[in-house]
Amino acid sequence: MRLNPFGGPRRTAHADAVVTGSGSGIGRAFAIELGRRGGRVVCSDIDLDRAAETTELVAAAGGKAVEAACDVARIEQVIRLADTAEQWFGGPPTVVINNAGIGAGGPLIGDFPLADWQRTLGINLWGVIHGCHVFAPRLRAAGRGAIVNVASAAAFGAAPRMAAYNVSKAGVLALSETLSAELAGTGVSVTVLCPTGVKTNILQADSPMDELAERLGGTLLRWTGRPPAAIARTTLDAVDGGSLYVVPQIEAKLLWQTKRLLPGPYTRAAGLLGRIVR
Repeated sequence: MRLNPFGGPRRTAHADAVVTGSGSGIGRAFAIELGRRGGRVVCSDIDLDRAAETTELVAAAGGKAVEAACDVARIEQVIRLADTAEQWFGGPPTVVINNAGIGAGGPLIGDFPLADWQRTLGINLWGVIHGCHVFAPRLRAAGRGAIVNVASAAAFGAAPRMAAYNVSKAGVLALSETLSAELAGTGVSVTVLCPTGVKTNILQADSPMDELAERLGGTLLRWTGRPPAAIARTTLDAVDGGSLYVVPQIEAKLLWQTKRLLPGPYTRAAGLLGRIVR
């Protein structure tokens, strides 16, 4: 087993992992990559059939897996997921990946329906809060492990007409930073993933997005999106290295630095671009 820079075993080699939203996209890629690294994976998704498909792919990659249905917006289901994982592993997981999420965008603040705000925050933000609330104490008590929260470059990009999505992912970023501080010295690490385009089904029909947002998002994913497998590998390697932040693409890094160095001009430029595109 290879060692990480801190002298301990690689956290993602032969991991006992829980992955939410593993029925497709980045979540499925995480599960498969963990399987390639010899792991055992609880593949969780709101759609049990899709989770079952992922378990077969994990097995084909060399790992072991079991599927579990879970709506991360419901705390009782996340608790049940944690209990199921502990029963299967014989103890707490060593890696928890809070990945489940949906896309959202289109109307301006004030026009975007409050019901869609609540649904977006319920899955994208509260789903991650629930995952951290349930799993962090268990990993802390065990004195080892890693939590990976999937955010987005939208967490700091603040693009117009994506308010609910931006807020949800900014919350995940702040939550991850806070949790990392709270878990310092406990043997549990936290990593937050902030990608730009990843070729997934996040723009699926049941996401709260208008026609323009779906069209623009689809174009961006076709031209700039990276395969989810590459994002999963990069992130898990960063977990092994003890990194808090994973900003995997060049455009995401540029966005991060520009927003930090020139926050005022950046925001004005984003607003102008938003009006031009509309």
